[in-house]
Amino acid sequence: MSDAPHDIGAAGGLGADSAADAPQLDDAAVLWSAPPEERAGRPLLVLLHGYGSNERDLFGLVPHLPQEFVYAAVRAPLSPPFPAPGWSWFPIEGLHASDPAAATAAAVAFADWVSRATDAETPVGLLGFSQGSVIALQALRLHPDRFSFVVNLAGFVADGDLPTDAALAERRPPVFWGRGARDEVIPADRVAHTIEWLPRHVELSGRVYPGLTHSVSEEELADVVAFLGTRLDAL
Repeated sequence: MSDAPHDIGAAGGLGADSAADAPQLDDAAVLWSAPPEERAGRPLLVLLHGYGSNERDLFGLVPHLPQEFVYAAVRAPLSPPFPAPGWSWFPIEGLHASDPAAATAAAVAFADWVSRATDAETPVGLLGFSQGSVIALQALRLHPDRFSFVVNLAGFVADGDLPTDAALAERRPPVFWGRGARDEVIPADRVAHTIEWLPRHVELSGRVYPGLTHSVSEEELADVVAFLGTRLDAL
């Protein structure tokens, strides 16, 4: 889950021109919990790691999650500036609301990967941590009819309006939002925006965990497992 303590960008907007130039995800870097012959007829849950991390991070959660899902952990397409390790979904250095396209461009590239990786009939849920949650929520906003639900761990909703936000508010897919009461990485204004935005667009559940920093606790993981179990019943 390890994000460096500078995963604090604000992003949003449609950004179609920038989306065309966004780096594509590396299909060879994806970690799968099951081989192709064991994926048919099963829902897919895609794991999106945070800034400065990689596809192996959240994949470590798979043994603790419901095994009815097929899990795919993807690698973000960008390399953070030296000396930061790992990968990132969008740049955060100097990124403000006046440059809103980066999160959308990354979400477009991610959605393109989903269309390559699975057929249109497969139910797809998303689980992201921090910057990965920004992309998961942005992908849900762009394609409210494609993604069944989102688990947002220590993340936030990107700024800006999207033409598909009205369709999202009409559909109101389930979103679980877990965050730590002592998380000092995500700025207060990002949290406030997310608190205001999510209930107007999705069926929101979740929890604030006392004492938790920018990480995932066993208590939160248990709540995620319960949420995923409910999603399986619905599917």
